Amino acid sequence: MASDTDLLDQIRSAADLGALDQLRVSVLGKSGSITQQLKSLGSMDPETRAAEAPKIHAFREQVTSALADRKSALETAELNRKLATETLDLSLPAPETPSGTVHPVSQVMDELAEIFADLGFAVAEGPEIEDQWHNFTALNMPEFHPARAMQDTFYLERHEGEQEAKVLRTHTSPVQIREMQAKGAPLYVIAPGRVYRSDSDATHTPMFHQVEGLVIDRAIHMGHLKWTLETFLKAFFERDDVVLRMRPSYFPFTEPSAEVDVGYTLVNGKRTIGGSEGFMEVLGSGMVHPKVIANCGLDPDKWQGFAFGCGIDRLAMLKYGMDDLRAFFDGDIRWLKHYGFRALDVPTLSGGVGA
Repeated sequence: MASDTDLLDQIRSAADLGALDQLRVSVLGKSGSITQQLKSLGSMDPETRAAEAPKIHAFREQVTSALADRKSALETAELNRKLATETLDLSLPAPETPSGTVHPVSQVMDELAEIFADLGFAVAEGPEIEDQWHNFTALNMPEFHPARAMQDTFYLERHEGEQEAKVLRTHTSPVQIREMQAKGAPLYVIAPGRVYRSDSDATHTPMFHQVEGLVIDRAIHMGHLKWTLETFLKAFFERDDVVLRMRPSYFPFTEPSAEVDVGYTLVNGKRTIGGSEGFMEVLGSGMVHPKVIANCGLDPDKWQGFAFGCGIDRLAMLKYGMDDLRAFFDGDIRWLKHYGFRALDVPTLSGGVGA
């Protein structure tokens, strides 16, 4: 892989916008070199992570700035060339220009990865077609648990040789199970991705997006969970007056469990995050159940942890003002133009994750 200096030189000398975008994808895309470095932070020991994380984030800022500067320079040069060599027939209709945008869900996923990478979390992924052990049993949901009901879960046709039918995952918690089995402890990961449930209305769709977080370490307690969620929500909504309220709840894979509400104020009749005029539910959370830890081959007497989860689509709705979840999946170009983000609007903590 090219050195940091070579990479910046390549960006500054990119011949055209196409070459520049290829460089952007190679370093900041889903499988880009810097993205992979950020994903590796969660597997580092605390001392190494404390030393490496600032270097990686600082270089990411340099690359993002260099990409923006080079893009501006190339666009200016192209405009000057056209002004010097082309004439414009004002009787012709205006030419079409590229108008693609980044979907709000993709943008929010990038924002989540940026925030949690700064907290030392790696991004983990897993299959969307799951076996029932990873999706239910390992998460302390016995065979006759209501969550396994046919009206809630999409079951696939069972093939010859399979003991039980596979399912479209109903949450991203199976990724946590796979990560614990594969990497053991300590473990700091978030698992964003698509999930599936049999539901459809203005605030529910059969396919939607979730992010779940998992921490497994020694001497972990609810205070660590509350601090993590407060830090995340303040960074995500870009406000320091975010107020959390935790209410006792029940989830089979956490004990104790808590629903997390965030405070809001009414501005012109609309809810605005911040303050405590009212509260709305945004997260589910709790301490990882000892049975779940044991199911993954770890000793619950030595290791503790917390987990949390929320809908990415709902976070996007709260932050960017959408009021109907179904519009996320309609493919209406007018909606995408209004709510979409430019390709180089890369979320950064220094610039505001919603830049």
